[in-house]
Amino acid sequence: MTVVGPFGLSVRDQAVEADVLAGLAAVDEGLMEATKSDVPFITEAAQHLVRAGGKRFRPLLVMLGAQFGDPHAPGVVPAAVVVELTHLATLYHDDVMDEADVRRGVPSANANWDNSVAVLTGDFLFSRASHILADLGPEAVRVQAQAFERLVTGQIMETAGPADGHDAIDHYLEVIAGKTGSLIAVAGRFGAMMSGADERTVSVLTQYGERVGVAFQLADDVLDIASDEHESGKTPGTDLREGIPTLPVLYLRARAASPDGTREDRELCSLLDGDLGDDGRLAEALAALRVHPALEQARRATVRYADEAREMLAPLPDNAAKAALSGLCTAVVDRAG
Repeated sequence: MTVVGPFGLSVRDQAVEADVLAGLAAVDEGLMEATKSDVPFITEAAQHLVRAGGKRFRPLLVMLGAQFGDPHAPGVVPAAVVVELTHLATLYHDDVMDEADVRRGVPSANANWDNSVAVLTGDFLFSRASHILADLGPEAVRVQAQAFERLVTGQIMETAGPADGHDAIDHYLEVIAGKTGSLIAVAGRFGAMMSGADERTVSVLTQYGERVGVAFQLADDVLDIASDEHESGKTPGTDLREGIPTLPVLYLRARAASPDGTREDRELCSLLDGDLGDDGRLAEALAALRVHPALEQARRATVRYADEAREMLAPLPDNAAKAALSGLCTAVVDRAG
């Protein structure tokens, strides 16, 4: 039994394990091929994050979903490449918006070159994903387009903030369902769809993907505060510094505004509202949040979404792929400590 991927996930069937590992290797080859250009500089920029590695969470979900049909069907690997290319493209754009310096343990594209190169490289990756997608049929194009619309809508909603009278935590959960959950839902859907699985299985894996995707993002929210750079591959407190309202911060603010809020809660909110461009103030904010109940509250929310994802798998036949998908829920939660 081999550990698959950086999540420590084990697949308890040699044939399934071999299929998944071979599929992931083929996806890496496909990513390298899809990011080549006749212009050497474009190739260098486009392969910057591919070569940096990454969790390949979305391709892994495609490969596991394909186990409910024919895992060797010709559309499975290209679909996984499309989903990962789309994800990579969003990372280039995210780093520009967040002014991030580090991504996956290496300098971000915008830090390595500049914002224009990062944005245009992201656009290049989107175009390559679309090129591959066109060969997978009109339904695949429609599914990807709908997910991409939700992804962009989620990003815009995050930028705009909650409307008057709209609960900030509910708004945030809607944002990440769009920004993160939608594309991970496509990974589950494509795996089942491209392998020829029945419609019920396609639906189950789509819903599973969205919920585990939200759990995945909430785990990242916790990691942004609780981890060090070595663990997360990016600078701790990046979201804090950019004023991005992640779930632990939203729980803190809700607590500070409630009758149960303490002076310490309000002082921490004031610290977060100040200039966190100063490394000392950022370190102080991180230290305070790491021992605040809001962080544990965010961890519990991560567990809740992961449990919902696991429950979605109930209608599927009991097999090694289902067990691995259930294990993926546990692995996502374990990331959040």
